Parts: sequence; structure tokens; C-alpha cells
Amino acid sequence: MADHHQTLPPLEWIRVFEAAGRLGNFTAAANELGLTQAAVSQRIKNLELQLGAQLFNRQARGVILSIQGESWLPHVQSALNQLLHSTANLFELPRRKITVAASSSVIELWIVPRLRNIAQQLPHVQLSFETIQHLPDYERSEADFEIRFGDGNWPGREAQRLYAEELAPVASPALVQENGNWETLPRIATSGPRDGWRDWSIATGADIQPAPSLRFDTFVQALRAAEAGAGVLLGSLPLCDSAIQSGYLICLADRALRMEAGYWITWPRNRPTFAERGILIDILRAPAAEQNA
Repeated sequence: MADHHQTLPPLEWIRVFEAAGRLGNFTAAANELGLTQAAVSQRIKNLELQLGAQLFNRQARGVILSIQGESWLPHVQSALNQLLHSTANLFELPRRKITVAASSSVIELWIVPRLRNIAQQLPHVQLSFETIQHLPDYERSEADFEIRFGDGNWPGREAQRLYAEELAPVASPALVQENGNWETLPRIATSGPRDGWRDWSIATGADIQPAPSLRFDTFVQALRAAEAGAGVLLGSLPLCDSAIQSGYLICLADRALRMEAGYWITWPRNRPTFAERGILIDILRAPAAEQNA
């Protein structure tokens, strides 16, 4: 039997490569792994020397995976994931507890559809959710991860964009079929940080009349009202995706209002890293079409 210890690079180097390849940035990989950028760069250099291959192309604006690096990355991720699962199963390691804080709408409409995938890839993880509706509550939260709306810049926190926010009018197909011109239908609005109907009107030149006749504290409540035929909602397309794909709602505009701000998954910069973090972030950032594929 071959002596694999003499042919395989150190596991630590491989983990650094996986993080850098997935994030596309040595600095981001360093932050995730609790290392310095110089340490990440040195480990990648050592790995490339041992393999006799260039894994990244260095450019003025950063690094990108080489053809060999891009080909190797999914095999590395699969192997690390399998090692993580087998270690937890064979040695009955304690379940890692991870807490995620987010609004009820994001939990129900974005995270819940991804829970099956999370359970498959991280079977040893116990997830807990903390519902937060107002910004001051985030500052008091001690969750491992928070999903926030904004520009991604919060003091003392790392962040990766979860999805870009896009808004467009949506409504029940039956409501539109019964009434014809959707612009005369009742408007549904939500409280919170998203732009509203007036912003849509300014961006598109569309008439904002009639004024919203229904207003909800949470987006998921407004979404359910739109599905029930109560009116037209200026909906977050990422959060409406499942309802649109299922036929409960239809999009009523040819183009969406794309916001500069969006939703980000964020965590304290000084919190120790853990192996499951990168996998969980990847699952939560993946488009709905990739879930349970």
C-alpha cells in the first residue's frame, strides 16, 4: 500500500486553499480561518511548490483560480466535507450548535428552503434561529451569524453578500386576470428598510396611484396577502422566487428596481473560526435552483 503521508500535502494547507478558492480572496480566507494574509499566502505558496502546479493566478486586483486550481477545488471540498461527516459520525462528536439571527421573513422565505441541504451537508450541526425585526436588536444579539440589510459595512464584523435586492410588482394571477390593468389594483406595502412604491414610481415613471391600502410589519405577511389576491405587492424578487415558480404570484413588470443595499450574512470579526462556517455560508448564498439539486 502506498504511503499517502509522503504524497499528500498537509491538511492545513489544503483547508487554506479551499477557503481562498471559495472566497476568491486571500484576505477573506485569512479572516475566515483566523490567520494573517501573509500566512495564507505562504501556505498557498508551499502547497503550489509541493504539487508542482500554480493554483492561483496573481493579478493586480487580487487572485483568481488557475485552470488546475479550479479543477481541483470541488474535489477538495468534497473530500473535506466527507472527512468532516465521517469524523462526526464515527466518533460521535458533540453536535455543533450554531445560532442564526434574521427577520422572520428571511428565515421563512430564504433559510427554510435551504434547511434540507444544510442537514445533508452538515448533519452534525444543530441550528437555532433568533427572530429579529429591528436594527437595535441586532446589536444586542449574540448569534453566530446575523442576516442584515445594508451595504455590508458594520464595525467589527465580517460580511458576505447573501443576495442583491431587486423589487418588482407581483400579484396573484387570478387577481390580475379578473381585473385586467394591474395598475388600478390595491397596493400592498411593508414597513422596513426596502424602497416603497414611491421609489418604484420615480425609477420607472409609473403612476403611484392608488396609495397602498394594506401595510404589514413583515414582508412574509404582505407576501401571503398578495398570494391571497388582496392586492399588488412591490415584492423582493429573491424572497418571492418560490411563490413565482409555484405559480402563486406573477411578476407584473419587465424590469426590476435593483437596490444598492442588499442582504448580508455577517459575523463578529473576533469570533474564532470553525470548520462548518464556510459550508453553511455557501449553502445560504446559493440560488434556490441549486438547492437539493
